[in-house]
Amino acid sequence: MGSDMQNELTEVIRNLHSYIRLLSDFGVRSVRAFDDSCKDEESLGDSARELSSDPEMELQALRSRIGQCSRCPLSTGRKSIVFGEGNAGASLVLVGEGPGKEEDLTAKPFVGEAGRLLDKILKAMGLDRGQVYICNVVKCRPPKNRVPTEEEMSVCGRFLDEQLSIIRPRHILALGSTATRYLLKTDKSIGKLRGRFFVHESTGARVMPTYHPAYLLRNESAKRPVWADVQQVMAEMDVPRRSLDHETD
Repeated sequence: MGSDMQNELTEVIRNLHSYIRLLSDFGVRSVRAFDDSCKDEESLGDSARELSSDPEMELQALRSRIGQCSRCPLSTGRKSIVFGEGNAGASLVLVGEGPGKEEDLTAKPFVGEAGRLLDKILKAMGLDRGQVYICNVVKCRPPKNRVPTEEEMSVCGRFLDEQLSIIRPRHILALGSTATRYLLKTDKSIGKLRGRFFVHESTGARVMPTYHPAYLLRNESAKRPVWADVQQVMAEMDVPRRSLDHETD
């Protein structure tokens, strides 16, 4: 195939891909793209397979579908929907409970005091926000930062499920009891679960439950167990082991 024809085919496929995403945003769930005579997959070229999955576009489409959500009671008291941010192709996703006051104001996850501690933990791991994806079980701030109800987690958690299905991480760091309970579908305490890997049912990712950074702000002694937990994640990610050395002080 000549280069000009290949370029034209690539452009056609790109436009088709964007059109299908647009239809999805409007609720269309199936499209008959080709008639039965088009059976030769190779005739579409390698470009079709290369363009078949774009996690960043899929996350943007999901955010568009969420819109100005009013699906659960949390919507009535929020200022912002805190969708999540980071690398759409990340091998590590960090999942927390829900936005706090500063997150609600900025529409960004983990930017308050607990978020600054999380940044230090990432730095100690040799990572930064641009290399991971950070999000929460619920996308709107619960009143007075209370624990989300089962209804709220059920309604909003499906968007977390979709985020994880799009990103397909190898590892998930479950930050705190709420994230652990939702991801692993368990009622066991975080103290009994942390320090061990579990398999996320729908994505197959390796889940490491650990304490939430907000808990560390109130319990200095929990920093060491958290560091032990993240070092296990680092080992499986082939990130060089480091000493704590006051990184999270």
